[in-house]
Amino acid sequence: MNILSLIVSTDFVYMWIRVATPIIFASLGAVICTRAGVVNLGLEGIMLISALAGVLGSALGGNLFWGMAAGILAAVAVSALFAYCHLILKANNVLCGTAVNTMASGLTVFVLQLVTGEKGNSSSLKSFAFPNLDIPVIKDIPVVGSILSGHNTLTYLALIMVAVIWFFLYKTPTGLRMRAVGENPDAASSVGQNVVKIQFLAIVLCGVMAGLGGMYLSMGYLNMFVRDMTAGRGFISLAACSMGQAAPFGALVSSMIFAFFDGLSNILQVLKIPSEFIQMLPYLATIAGLTVYSIQKSAAAGRKMRKIKEVQG
Repeated sequence: MNILSLIVSTDFVYMWIRVATPIIFASLGAVICTRAGVVNLGLEGIMLISALAGVLGSALGGNLFWGMAAGILAAVAVSALFAYCHLILKANNVLCGTAVNTMASGLTVFVLQLVTGEKGNSSSLKSFAFPNLDIPVIKDIPVVGSILSGHNTLTYLALIMVAVIWFFLYKTPTGLRMRAVGENPDAASSVGQNVVKIQFLAIVLCGVMAGLGGMYLSMGYLNMFVRDMTAGRGFISLAACSMGQAAPFGALVSSMIFAFFDGLSNILQVLKIPSEFIQMLPYLATIAGLTVYSIQKSAAAGRKMRKIKEVQG
């Protein structure tokens, strides 16, 4: 079977967009936090807890609304805990993020077993999923309709949120304050801005975005929760944010690049390629992307220093 023919097929591009959805959500959340001067390393844990909370909420509440409410509420609660420890108690953000991720991995399994008696997945629960959406007119266009129509509702929301986050950060007073705090917190504080309050809001908004990404995994990509189903997507989202220079559209492009290799690993499973090599592709792409980003950043810093020396000389 020709790998190239699989990659250029409409099925692969459709899958590519599906795979990118949770990364786009979480990377947009990382953009908000980064612009406010906070690196939220707890994205992985927030996504995982929201994924389980959404499934349990919809199953116990009996409809999709309660699942969505439970997932978002869980994301806000965990994000608020992270923000309180980091901003109020002055704990290191790396330690706080590691604690959230470690807690989420064990807590989700414990709660899952408590509710279902199973440790692996929630298949015994009758949970609800976000519906797929056929776009009028576009769905009838050959090729284009097969790629762009029929995706989960959250996939379209993720794409819309790219523009929404850009507008929020660059066209609203609150977004301006967040960027000001991220660039120079002392200067923002000197003109009366509450730095802790603004960063707290940024972390909570970041959590909501990551929570949507987690819920997509268990209520869109799959129709159940699976143990550790985030599989490093939170960390990949942080890499996408960095590679996209903490800009919404840059994060979108970077997310699509990482998702391409994730999707590629899926289609390579049909070929006789060692599974270990296939599983490492998304993470190898992350390392390569961060390397390219670091080289570009170092080159830009070098050019800036040379210009400064030229002006001074």
